[in-house]
Amino acid sequence: MSCIQSSWDEGDQEKSHSCPQCRKTFTPRPVLEKNTLLAELVEERKKTGLQAAAGGHCYAGPEDVGCDVCTGRRLKAFKSCLVCLVSYCEKHLQPHYESPAFKKHKLVDPSNNLQENICSRHDEVMKMFCCTDQQCICYLCSVDDHKGHDTVSAAAERTERQEELAGRRQRVQQRIQERQRDVELLHLEVEAVNRSADEVVEDGEKIFSELKQQVRSQQRTQVSRVKELQEELQQEITELKRKDAEMEKLSRTDDHAQFLQGYPSLSQPTEPADSPRPKTNRLRYFEDVTAALKAARDQIQALLPETRPSVEPTTRAEFLQYSRQITLDPNTVQRQLVLSEENRKVTFTNTNAPYSQHPDRFITRPQVLSKDELTGRCYWEVEMSGYVFVAVAYKSIDRRNVNESLFGWNNKSWALRCLNGYTFTHDKDSLILSGPHSSRVGVYLDHRAGVLSFYSVSETMTLLHRVQTSFTEPLFVGLFLYNGSSAELCELK
Repeated sequence: MSCIQSSWDEGDQEKSHSCPQCRKTFTPRPVLEKNTLLAELVEERKKTGLQAAAGGHCYAGPEDVGCDVCTGRRLKAFKSCLVCLVSYCEKHLQPHYESPAFKKHKLVDPSNNLQENICSRHDEVMKMFCCTDQQCICYLCSVDDHKGHDTVSAAAERTERQEELAGRRQRVQQRIQERQRDVELLHLEVEAVNRSADEVVEDGEKIFSELKQQVRSQQRTQVSRVKELQEELQQEITELKRKDAEMEKLSRTDDHAQFLQGYPSLSQPTEPADSPRPKTNRLRYFEDVTAALKAARDQIQALLPETRPSVEPTTRAEFLQYSRQITLDPNTVQRQLVLSEENRKVTFTNTNAPYSQHPDRFITRPQVLSKDELTGRCYWEVEMSGYVFVAVAYKSIDRRNVNESLFGWNNKSWALRCLNGYTFTHDKDSLILSGPHSSRVGVYLDHRAGVLSFYSVSETMTLLHRVQTSFTEPLFVGLFLYNGSSAELCELK
């Protein structure tokens, strides 16, 4: 009615007034009457809508956000207002849509945490963010307790954090995909283990029936190992998906303050601990056993104990059974390092030693490799002073490139960094370790089983980190030293 009256007020000079429905003109201007038929239809529609809402279970349950305006049994809230700090059902929300007075009010999805947006000191909505103290504040806080601090609007800070969250979520999704591919590859490995074992058993029964039990035992061990890793990866995928869902939920919220308050808990690094990755070149098993079966029984009996997973020592006395006398290779030592103690000790100096040119010599990094290669089971200890990397590496490691030659920063070396604590690094991925600090580190290697373990050695031995992988080349002991450091390969008795 107000719309029609306004239209006619503007056209009074025309002396005639047109009905917007039937287009009939009136002179003089008629008195507008209520369309009772249409009014009854509207009222009936409103009643039907409310009944449908009630029949559609729109009442607020224990887990729902209820309308703060409803009396008696409350309906579910449809929106929450960040200005009013009230949640409304569809009926009570209508003034926000119809009245200009509510035009600038911010409506978001229903929330039970509206009071968290209010400054407890000034009772004002927290629309700003203090970058200095990393917290949401109100305008009065910015000129009071946070005066002189770096402050921005909550919306601006949310935009920046939203981009960071999107990046982290992308990395989580990428890791989910990687782990799913790993699980598929492990499934193929299980099939390969079973298939290869079946072939060996079939041939072995014709020649040496007594070897069947050994093969089956190895089969169970291999499958158990793979399935254990498969379960670990599946659990990691589940956890990553859960975190991805939390990130997605947080990224969709319209409430800037709620976003910023929930962001820190989801912004922690999601980098995983070092875990074995399935190898495509390990999907065939027992072929050497099959060949040996056809040759002779004694060859097979000599082969199976080597391929069967070994039991890792647990006491220092057991480790010492595999101790090796290791010396360093003068042809690999970098010019800032000096060897002594019959090439078992290396020291960092500030002068360049006049070593001859050699293709095996490290050029850019103060590193050195052992002279003898390591295969089978080996154990050695390193006594250190200062900042030292204790490492193992393939002989094919780069010797010149400043980045690719550093122990741990490539896929050809595994390094334990030691300085008031420990950090393990392989292929540029680092993991901070916990454990008692000691000037002596023990290293155990089972080359065939793919086991590499680092220990802190004092009166007792404490495992710092264990690697389970597949070594494709013989390994060499590696040492890296910072300025003023020294390291010695211990003589073990």
